Amino acid sequence: MPKIKILIILLCITFQINAQETPLRVVTKDIPNRLAFYVINENKQDFDVQITISGTNFRQSQSRPRWIRIPGASKVHLKSIFLIRGKKPNYTYDLKVNDSLSKRALKKEFERIKIKPKKSITVYITEKCINYDSIIQALEKSNYKYTVYILSEKPKIKNQLKNYLFEIDSIKTPIINLGGKLFTNPITYDELLEELNK
Repeated sequence: MPKIKILIILLCITFQINAQETPLRVVTKDIPNRLAFYVINENKQDFDVQITISGTNFRQSQSRPRWIRIPGASKVHLKSIFLIRGKKPNYTYDLKVNDSLSKRALKKEFERIKIKPKKSITVYITEKCINYDSIIQALEKSNYKYTVYILSEKPKIKNQLKNYLFEIDSIKTPIINLGGKLFTNPITYDELLEELNK
């Protein structure tokens, strides 16, 4: 009997942890006489969302809320409310999220954003490094956040790396750290993505 109780508790904890992870968040932006609501999708998956705003001291369109497509790794304007001069808006919102995409969902303009990858990406440029533009350009075009260190400007980091890579002064390619795993041989962006998804 105690084993069943432990199993039920573990399942509840696992469910709560998974339920708390949401790839979407709502942010607001003050615009003269208005307050704009945006949703940020920090995931690679597309979603359809619908927002309903209620409260006082503002006006809004009375049209029925529509489902809006939120592409992966993007920021999309959902709705704006019009503020009443001299009064602070008091509002709450309800955001419905659907991962079953509808053909009827409104497709608005969106802004691409950088999202956190499953494993952190750090690129170290050595003093003798000659061919690092291709990987940096690919990362710049990607949806992923990453960090670049030029080792000649960061002696502390270079000394830390020397503990793992004794030949660091002779390496002519960028050193890539993916979640703690170092790659000293040339790696393409496709190979980097493959490693990220392992």
